[in-house]
Amino acid sequence: MKERKREIRLGAVLIATFAGVSYLYGVTMDAVEYALLLSVVWTLLSAVPDYFRYITKHKRLCEAEKRFACGSAQMPDAETLIEADYQRIVTGLYEEKVEAETISRIARQEMEDYYGMWVHQIKTPISAMHVLLQAQETCQFKDEQYMKEMKMELFKIEQYVEMVLTYLRMEDMSSDLSFDLYSLDSIIRQAIRKYSQMFILKKIWLDYEPVQTNVLTDEKWLGFVLEQILSNALKYTNRSSQGRISVYMEEDSAQTQERKNCLVIEDNGIGIWPEDLPRVFEKGFTGYNGRTDKKSTGIGLYLCKSVIDRLRHEIRIESEPGKGTKVSLFLGRKTVRHE
Repeated sequence: MKERKREIRLGAVLIATFAGVSYLYGVTMDAVEYALLLSVVWTLLSAVPDYFRYITKHKRLCEAEKRFACGSAQMPDAETLIEADYQRIVTGLYEEKVEAETISRIARQEMEDYYGMWVHQIKTPISAMHVLLQAQETCQFKDEQYMKEMKMELFKIEQYVEMVLTYLRMEDMSSDLSFDLYSLDSIIRQAIRKYSQMFILKKIWLDYEPVQTNVLTDEKWLGFVLEQILSNALKYTNRSSQGRISVYMEEDSAQTQERKNCLVIEDNGIGIWPEDLPRVFEKGFTGYNGRTDKKSTGIGLYLCKSVIDRLRHEIRIESEPGKGTKVSLFLGRKTVRHE
């Protein structure tokens, strides 16, 4: 009735006009009523099939909408020129959307295939370098400085490979999360153990106070964040200035529940410039230190921030040039009250 309201109004006006003119000219009202009754009957007889045809087309359009995702939708036949225009526009837009999604999917698959192949290829020289290092260690005449540099560069390659894999997995990270109560001390020790050789090679002191705290988190992904933060601290801490990295829990009774369990990783390295601090979590941002170092990718802290957000934790960085950097990880959660 909403679709036909203009026709209904026009019909009512015509009926009123017909009845008024007949009355003024003295036509018998029985004849007028009979004519009006026949008009109503003919109108209903034509309206009922039109109604069912309208409902059928509506259902077919709803079914076509559901099948659009499968690419098998077929639009009902157009009855008017306007309907044909709309169908042509909608079909054109749908085809453009499908084509764009196909191109995007192919590009994404090609990128994943390329990086997957690259990762597997890079493992071969890594294994070869390990063998060479083992052979050099057993050799009677070995160059200690050469071996140290070799180990350091080899470790960097492994780290970059892991970063690439993590970057590729970020999109599907939600399906890989496994939350449970984990010992924070165990996660920290795994990260420190992984970088133990770097601490030794760069002669940087590590101050670690064992923590007796359990946190609700994902062990693998939180471990990745700790490794990235330790990697940055090692990269920008100079051994010639008695480099030191501290890992400890910072307790503050005034903190809210979600800001308790604050893990701090602090170094006395070169620090971060104040104008760079607000942008350190941006993808690809390297800042003053990155431009000076020429080796920064601007991906590490971006990945850390992305992971921390999905774990529903919080990360904050404080730094001062020449004095060092302090990274705080707030691992607490809000208390939920059941009603």
